[in-house]
Amino acid sequence: MKLRQVFPRFRGRVSLAKMMVREDATELVRVDLAKANGSAYFGQTGMIDAGGRVGDGQDGQIQFDRLEFESPEDLMRHLYYTCMRSNTSEPPWTTDGSTVFCPRRFDGWSCWEPTLAGTVAENWCPKFVLGFDPRRLAYRTCHENGSWFVHPHSGREWSNYTNCIDTEDMQLRRLVNDIYIGGYTVSFLTLIISLCIFHSFRTLKCTRIRIHIHLFTSLALSCLFWIVWYKFVVEDPDVLNANTGWCVGLHILLHYLMLVNYFWMFCEGLHLHLVLVIVFIKDIVAMRWFVTIGWILPMVLVSLYALVRNTQPLDTEHCWMNESHAMWLLTIPVCFSLVASLVFLINVVRVLLTKLSSTSPHPAPLGLRKATRATLILIPLFGLQHILLPFRPEKGCSLERYYQIGAALLISLQGLCVSCLFCFANHDVIFAVQCYLSRFFPDLVTHPFLESNGGQPATQSRDVVV
Repeated sequence: MKLRQVFPRFRGRVSLAKMMVREDATELVRVDLAKANGSAYFGQTGMIDAGGRVGDGQDGQIQFDRLEFESPEDLMRHLYYTCMRSNTSEPPWTTDGSTVFCPRRFDGWSCWEPTLAGTVAENWCPKFVLGFDPRRLAYRTCHENGSWFVHPHSGREWSNYTNCIDTEDMQLRRLVNDIYIGGYTVSFLTLIISLCIFHSFRTLKCTRIRIHIHLFTSLALSCLFWIVWYKFVVEDPDVLNANTGWCVGLHILLHYLMLVNYFWMFCEGLHLHLVLVIVFIKDIVAMRWFVTIGWILPMVLVSLYALVRNTQPLDTEHCWMNESHAMWLLTIPVCFSLVASLVFLINVVRVLLTKLSSTSPHPAPLGLRKATRATLILIPLFGLQHILLPFRPEKGCSLERYYQIGAALLISLQGLCVSCLFCFANHDVIFAVQCYLSRFFPDLVTHPFLESNGGQPATQSRDVVV
């Protein structure tokens, strides 16, 4: 399992940023090979990008198998020599003086075979260029005099790859990124409101609420910095190419906050498990352990990840957005937290069913209702919805579009979901807000004491809201 499967929010958003990156790796390969071989067949090309600008040389984010090639340059070198290997066996450019061919060319991406003058050569779009659809065709025009088309702006032989760009896929990715930004903004605002409520009432001072505060704080920070990442990194290819220290630091910070989110979800499940299984435990001791697990342990793991990744030169480009084997240092603890959360959830439901069935006059229906309600409440808290996200449809599948949009909504609105379930719909929060509003608007808001005939709901450190 790859980290982007465990951290599915990296899917799509990273891909769009990579599609916006412009590299000069193939240009370096051209210069290197031209110096080494002095071959006249190694042609320069230009390409018009999505914005209508003419580039010198092939640009684009290269995807390559690191088990087979150490770098994009090695891939280009392999393609070049494969293309030019058959030069000695190909026919002469003219046979009887009347038939003229354009010579074989390697333009940095594709190998163009000798083509009859006055025709248009076709080639499948390269599959190793991110954002290209390998099912489409690229074109290259051969003039009547046996020379390849030269672009008037760049003055170089030009292969037309503009048809290779999967515009529908790019539009989808832009839509998904817009959904992420909008969802994170809504989640951030609701989380801030929830934190203000938690800190405004003395009655909301218990272990369970304190854990909520830590979780809400980590989620709010994560939402804020994801918005910064989208606006100032993903949408600015120059930042990705510059690979400055601040964007690398932002990458590390985002990974840290993502770990913090998972670990505080784990702490929420662990706390409920302790409340139901271990009845007597000191709240101060429990909170110390929770803070260590939720804030300090992720810092250690991310520091180790950054140190290991920084030693791999190919993993430190483009603000560290490319996949790296160092990601396993984060994947393993995240998988552990998800599995543990699932175990906690099953045990909580089991205990609730057992306890409710012995105290209710109608044990089975009431127990099932409360267990179902507890399950629905705990799922967004534990983050178990992320377990379903790795089952992504294959690229090009009709369901991929709906999967991408659904995943973006589910992930970016997690903060809103948690705020609604554990703040806005929390019985203690509703009671505290009603008491406060009834003092200023007695005609509009009835005091909870009057509604419950003088009975005040207790706020204890071991309340389990079901």
